[in-house]
Formats: sequence, C-alpha cells, structure tokens
Amino acid sequence: MHRYFFTGFVILLLFSCSNMENKKEENEVVIFSAGSLAVPLTKMAKQFEKEHPDIKVKIEFSGSRTAARKISELHKPCDIIASADYSVIENLLMPDYVDWVVPFASNELAIAYRTRSAYANEINANNWYEILQRKDVHFGRSEPDSDPCGYRTVLVLKLAEKYYHKQGIVKPLLQKDKSFIRPKETDLLALLESGSLDYIFIYKSIIKQHHLKALLLPDSINLKNASLASYYQSVSVDVSGKKPGQKIRKKGAPMVYGVAMTKASPHRRTALLFLQFMLGEKGQIIMDVSGQTSLVPSPSAYFDNIPDLLKPFARPL
Repeated sequence: MHRYFFTGFVILLLFSCSNMENKKEENEVVIFSAGSLAVPLTKMAKQFEKEHPDIKVKIEFSGSRTAARKISELHKPCDIIASADYSVIENLLMPDYVDWVVPFASNELAIAYRTRSAYANEINANNWYEILQRKDVHFGRSEPDSDPCGYRTVLVLKLAEKYYHKQGIVKPLLQKDKSFIRPKETDLLALLESGSLDYIFIYKSIIKQHHLKALLLPDSINLKNASLASYYQSVSVDVSGKKPGQKIRKKGAPMVYGVAMTKASPHRRTALLFLQFMLGEKGQIIMDVSGQTSLVPSPSAYFDNIPDLLKPFARPL
C-alpha cells in the first residue's frame, strides 16, 4: 500500500516539475538580431520584462546574414529575427522559414573616428577616401557575407566613385586593411576605442549611441535618402546565397531594417506580445532615441501574411 502511494507521489511530482519547466520555456521569446540593434533591443527587452515579469527575452546579436543562417542552416530555435536589411529575410529565409516581414526603421552609413585618429583634424567629406588609403592610416569594416554593413560599405565606395567623379576609390580600399574585417560592425568598436583603428565604416546610430566622432557622408553616398533609391541601384555587390557557391546580387538601396517571426516559432504567444511592444509606440520611441528613425507603419509586400495583431504596424504595398 505504502509502495503504491510512494510511486504515485513520485509520478505526480515529476509531472508537476515537467509542467513547471514547460511553462517556464513557454514564457520566453528568443530573438536573433543584427548587432546594430543591440542598444535599442536591449532597452526594449528590459522595459518589456518589467511589464511582463513572467516572460524572459533572450537575444543573440550577430551580423544579420549570420542570424538568418542560424535559422536556415543550423536550425536553431528562434521566434523573431530582426535584420539591419529586410531583404536578408527575403533572400535567405523566404519562403521556407518566414512568410512575412515588417520594415520598421532606417539608418545611414558614416565613418566613425577618435580625436586622436591619424589626420583627424584634416579628414572631411571631400578627402576621406584619400586619407583612408594612406599607409599610416588603418580602417575597419565588416564582412559582406555576414553583415549588411559590410556589403553596404562596398556599395558606398562604389557610389563615391560616381559622386566624386574619381575612379580608383574602390579597389585600393577593399584591398587595404583586410586583417581588420570583422563579422559585424559592432565588433570594430573596441578596435577603434583602443587605437588599433583610426576609422571604421559603421551606422550613424551606433556612432550616436557610443558618443564617437562622426564623418557624415553626402546623401548620394550614405544610403539614407529614399528619394535617391534609383540612383543607389546603379551600383551592386555580389554576396553569398542560400546554397554554398551561390551568389546573390545586392543592389544599392535605402537602408531599411526588417523584423519577422519564424514559421516554427516555439513561443508564438510571447513573440507576438514582444513584437507588439517593439513595433508599438514604446518600442519606436526607443528606436528614435537610439538614432534609428522609425518607419512604422510602413508598406510591406507581405501584408496579407502578417498576423492580425501586427497589421496595424504595416500597410499594403
């Protein structure tokens, strides 16, 4: 009699523990995010968790293309992907892993430097490409196959040749300082702050967040201005595709960040709650304060596939 009672008690205890663990796992949201969203998303996560103390937000930051490959190649469980370029989601995750994306913010490419960077008192919007070529100057950029900031840097250099009517900007700069190429643009910050680098190509928002000196580039170069979309498209760069050896041609385009929920989201309820917060007024205020201009509500080519709870944050294309 006592043996049966004890056995039943153990089974009940294990069942209760299992339910508690399942409930704990259900009250999570897992996000794979672009490194350039680290500051605003971390702030959002803290505020969201205060409002929903039973939910834990887990974020992995990397280059956007690396984040997409965690889903498509490594098959890591993920609820939300937030990319510095919405087309990364289109190119690498649709239609197998994602069937909609909401564009939500913009940015621009700039050059960050320190007061003590070589030629800091000399560099300007008309001579930066000449100064970066000097042997005693070191600059950094991110990897184009891993990070949108990487291929956007190449596009900016190609646009610079057109804008300044000067051939020979692209090749020498892409061949220089290759040892300072990193998987994502935020990996360059420590190298700049330590003095290992004089200049880095990075987003204006990150320069603002880290209180760095900034060389702002003309709109014809910085990929910021939506009215210059057709002009930006005059340059392109090839990056890796879905399959090994495959290439995707990326044309110049205004910078537009995108966010989506995966089809296999393991925490759909909490993911939708977080996306409502992120794309809503509170989240977008954080984006604006962080230097990333809100585009919400913005047109989406996938509007019909967007969950009804999130449709107010987009509109049909």
